[in-house]
Amino acid sequence: MSGMGGIGTYFDLSCRSGMLSSIERHVKVREGGQGWTDAEHVLSLVMLNLVGGECVEDVNRLETDEGFCRLLSKALKHGLSRKGWRSLKKRWRKEKTRSVPSSSSVFRYLAEFHDKGQDCLREPGKAFIPAAKEALKGLCKVNKDMVGFVQNNHVEQTATLDMDATLLDTEKSDALWCYKGYRAYQPINTWWFEQGVVLHTEFRDGNVPAGFEQKRVLEEAIECLPKGVNKVRMRSDTAGYQHELLRYCDREDNKSCGRIEFTVGCDVTPEFKKAVEEISEEDWTALMKRDRYGELAETRRQWAEVCFVPNAIGHSKNGPEYRYLAIRERMEDQLMLPGLERDEKELPFQSMLKDSVRYKVFGVVTNMDWDGQGLIEWHYKRCGRSEQAHSVMKEDFAGGTLPSGDFGENAAWWWIMILAFNLNAAFKSLVLGGNWVWKRMKAMRFSLINIPARIIVRSRQLSLRLNAGERAYGWIVSIRGKIAGLLPAPSG
Repeated sequence: MSGMGGIGTYFDLSCRSGMLSSIERHVKVREGGQGWTDAEHVLSLVMLNLVGGECVEDVNRLETDEGFCRLLSKALKHGLSRKGWRSLKKRWRKEKTRSVPSSSSVFRYLAEFHDKGQDCLREPGKAFIPAAKEALKGLCKVNKDMVGFVQNNHVEQTATLDMDATLLDTEKSDALWCYKGYRAYQPINTWWFEQGVVLHTEFRDGNVPAGFEQKRVLEEAIECLPKGVNKVRMRSDTAGYQHELLRYCDREDNKSCGRIEFTVGCDVTPEFKKAVEEISEEDWTALMKRDRYGELAETRRQWAEVCFVPNAIGHSKNGPEYRYLAIRERMEDQLMLPGLERDEKELPFQSMLKDSVRYKVFGVVTNMDWDGQGLIEWHYKRCGRSEQAHSVMKEDFAGGTLPSGDFGENAAWWWIMILAFNLNAAFKSLVLGGNWVWKRMKAMRFSLINIPARIIVRSRQLSLRLNAGERAYGWIVSIRGKIAGLLPAPSG
């Protein structure tokens, strides 16, 4: 018996997408001929994320579900010849008694991703990103193959990349303090808006600023894009307001992607405020917002073009020229906290006083020629699905509970969570479709994964027997048919 009968459909998709072969090809931690394989470790942890596990010890709970263990064993043997089956048996000197690696085995496996030599390279008060071991780079390649599988079945020619960091608060004594005043890690993620998947991630210490080496991260993310993408756009908050990054995006000769169109939140400096103050009242336009029915309604915000050239790029006539937009909002329309009415320095945002009216002020820099209304509306979409994805990673999946005080182990745990996240995203977009694309994991577990079933093995065939009258029967049959009809991941 199994309380997770619906998880078999995820095993089907992991096999169809080529995830198992990709793991064995790229993640070569278990290169010896003994013990658990890389695919057994990684796939077990991917499924642990999907069924709701939060920590390494939860793999022991999976072992108690005999039906789940049979499904896992069947998936691991998918596509293997009889010789391959024998090689799996030969990895054990004694008879194998478990189907899922034990928690102690998983801890030892994750420890292989940590490089102790990098720990001594950290300097107090300085941002540092440890060099990734080859095994960790292998997980990145597995994710690249997964994204290629999604692209192969749903081709998108444009890639809008939303770059943002998220804080993972932790009690680990080795974790460093973040800018909010608590111990944390701060991975930066690159979200592919059109496909709804995480294209790239980099696990970081909590003291590393979100914009630190963001140009390099963007370059690595672009290298993960599959074939068929001929247009790249990038959106970022003020962490991405770096002239090196903007200059790189604005180049026409960027490898494989050409000029990258971008919108980035800019710093509201005194010089920028001065330029905003010079804008006449008739040049301000009411900012519109779409309601739930798609109709445009006027908001309390206004936008205007700003004639502004920052000092960092204004020293040369050949310097780049960007387009700056200002957004303002009257503060009289909002209730102020007591004691903050006149102290501008205590406000959590930039403000300015004009004609006895105080405004909140925001800025956007871009190299796009879109209408200001459409451009700002498009830029604000960055705060939609990519921001929600951070919540899903930390709450619906196991990204918010890190297993160790060692950086490399936590980085591997985070990357495996990303694989589970993207497998679920592919499942919803390519197989289920419709409103299921936006469903959270609790809905997936309630409606599909947590279905009681009996797993029967007879004549080398594995069957799933559901309760009489189970409504999900026809649904699961159609799901398996759709998965079987998907194109496999492109080779190479």
